Amino acid sequence: MQSQPYRIKKAAVIGAGVMGAAIAAQLANAGIPVLLLDIVLPDNPSAEKPDRNFLAKAGIERALKARPAAFMDPARAGLIEVGNLEDDLKKLKDADWILEAIVEKLDAKRELWEKVEKVAKPSAIISSNSSGIPMHLQIEGRSEDFQRRFVGAHFFNPPRYLHLLEVIPTAKTDPAVLRAFSEFGEKTLGKGIVIANDVPGFVANRIGVYGIVRAMQHMEKTGLTPAEVDQLTGPALGRAKSATFRTADLSGLDIIAKVAQDLGAATPDDEDFTLTGNFLGIVQKGIYGDKTGSGFYKKTKEGGKTKILNLNLQTGEYEDQGKVKVGLVEANKGKPLAERVRAMYAAEGREADFLRGAMNDGFWYAAKMAGNVSNRLQDIDNALKWGFGWEQGPFETMDTLGVQQVIRSLEAEGRTLPPLLAKMKESGRDRFYDGDQTVTPEGEATPYEAPYFILTDLKKDATRVVKKKPGASLVDLGDGVLLVEWHAKMNALGEDQLRMVQEGHKAVGQMGYAGLVIGNQGEHFSAGANLPLILSQAQADEWDELDDMVKQFQQTTTSLRFSPHPTVIAPFGMTLGGGAEFTLHADHVVASAELYMGLVEVGVGLIPGGGGTKEMLLRFTDQLHPGQRVGSSLLPAVQRAFELIGMAKVSTSALEARNLGFLRDHDTVAMNKNHIIQEAKRMVLALAPDYVQPTPRQDIPVMGDAALAALKSALYGMHRGGYITDYDLVVSEQLGKVLSGGTGNNRTAKVSEQHLLDLEREAFLTLLGKKGTQQRIDHMLKTGKPLRN
Repeated sequence: MQSQPYRIKKAAVIGAGVMGAAIAAQLANAGIPVLLLDIVLPDNPSAEKPDRNFLAKAGIERALKARPAAFMDPARAGLIEVGNLEDDLKKLKDADWILEAIVEKLDAKRELWEKVEKVAKPSAIISSNSSGIPMHLQIEGRSEDFQRRFVGAHFFNPPRYLHLLEVIPTAKTDPAVLRAFSEFGEKTLGKGIVIANDVPGFVANRIGVYGIVRAMQHMEKTGLTPAEVDQLTGPALGRAKSATFRTADLSGLDIIAKVAQDLGAATPDDEDFTLTGNFLGIVQKGIYGDKTGSGFYKKTKEGGKTKILNLNLQTGEYEDQGKVKVGLVEANKGKPLAERVRAMYAAEGREADFLRGAMNDGFWYAAKMAGNVSNRLQDIDNALKWGFGWEQGPFETMDTLGVQQVIRSLEAEGRTLPPLLAKMKESGRDRFYDGDQTVTPEGEATPYEAPYFILTDLKKDATRVVKKKPGASLVDLGDGVLLVEWHAKMNALGEDQLRMVQEGHKAVGQMGYAGLVIGNQGEHFSAGANLPLILSQAQADEWDELDDMVKQFQQTTTSLRFSPHPTVIAPFGMTLGGGAEFTLHADHVVASAELYMGLVEVGVGLIPGGGGTKEMLLRFTDQLHPGQRVGSSLLPAVQRAFELIGMAKVSTSALEARNLGFLRDHDTVAMNKNHIIQEAKRMVLALAPDYVQPTPRQDIPVMGDAALAALKSALYGMHRGGYITDYDLVVSEQLGKVLSGGTGNNRTAKVSEQHLLDLEREAFLTLLGKKGTQQRIDHMLKTGKPLRN
């Protein structure tokens, strides 16, 4: 039988609860029209005319109000059509993918699938979002054709932000369906795909819940508190801030108890999912975590301030324990992750005993589950990283410690090694991942298959690194494209980063490359300029050096547009200040959908000095009708740029960045952050053949004194009303001078880009010399928060 072309252009979600509505929102974020259905509520005699679509509508309203936001742009909610399972079931015939997210009851799911099979088109992919009910049980009694098109799709909450999507084929799933759906999940929805086996708990929940249960046991054994355990198992270990018990509160203690009990019943005796008496006692009292207002932690408000109280497991009371500090964590603060993990694992004392015991449980169980929950070690690692926010998965962490060291520690505890670790002991291998090799669940060497194009794999071939500095590298991406990669802390922009961009341009010209990509795969694209350096130079009165530095910065940012070859930039995460200014000047932007971009310099008493002020004025002026680009008609463009920069607006997504004006209509938005380098490379190759070097603009219309007077009038009103501070007024006036095109001009004039850049630099240095700005920078460096002076 010939395979169907399984292309998903329209979807349907059945069940408009928390997960169903949020999944529908993510589909809409990706531009996929979606039908959202739920049941019809029983008639309410007091209602004048019952709304049969009430639950689906309520789901969308809940998603629109969700924090963090479920929609990247609220307008995307318009892609969701609502309905109900009685009146609108027939509409499923138009869906290419149908997903259920209803109650976790096997009978309810089977009943639903019987109805769906009667109306779904023959090429539709069918999926369940169940977190625990085996997929093969749901489709018993369905036709062979239905079973062939069925595949589990387990999202993690919230679907927009958690990268993991577990895809669970059954024995009957057509490989073509699995391939097509996995590609859709990764490319269109932006998810990290893990192929899970159809076993209890799948991958992340099976191992994650085991870790929570065992952590509870070790906590009571060592006498630690939940807050101390969270200090040990959070960022100190390279894991999410929610760590163990805050994660439990977020997930729901009742849910964890149910999942643990179900897993305990479905797994062998040596997989100990036994909940402690304290945990069960909490749940029996109706304390379920955030959903009931209290769990291991409880939020209270005193004097308008939120306070976190901690549950005392001995007394059952909530206490203000202040800022909890753990000696083992404090002793290893500031060390790199690998060094920190090794030091804590090898330490002595009850904190280390807890940590080593909990980590060893995780190592032992992950090794035991290899080949059971999934057939690749990297899928297990990725499930924990993408589903729970870990920096390293269990096998990667064992590599950090040394696999043989872990084996010795497990044996010292009297444990029987799982077959994978027994094989590693026999072979003497000390790493699961070694260059381009990894091992199978059976412990045999096999080539490592990267799930997508990532720089860590690229760097395995050292010959591809053309040049390297501590803060930046120049990397050959192949096919005639060079990459400038920044790799400093938060990718703060300093000499290494600027020089590597300049070196990249030079290399393209001298070595015959097609063009340049600016990108990296750090936690954030760039948090902006190197503030400590700027402040120290200002305080040392090194004004000539600072003037040269700002000139160099402007020349480097604008070089992205005016080079003889195409430059494409790939921003993601925090793209602030100077990072945003680089982005604004590229020929093309390939942005991650999760883009937090803004010109935020006013927060430290400055204005954008790397061309950002100039660029926003130019863009907004160009967007006016040609007849409006003269006289007072220019004022809306000036005001728009002034408001954007003066209020330090930051996008909460790439879609919002486009609405704000940071991205242009032709720029690309990629749902999957891990694909942006690859897409940027493709774009360079597309632009290169017919690329014509642009020249700086000489014809930018400005209003001069008229614009500045209008801006000052608004500013003084805001100041009198208490909306802005004294120093906000000082900074805003300097911003107004640049956006007006300079003072002393009472009629419309046309100026060059260089003229605006010179005004920017002058305003930037003027502000940097003021005490108010230096106070703001110092306060930001010390507290991470802006100073309102």
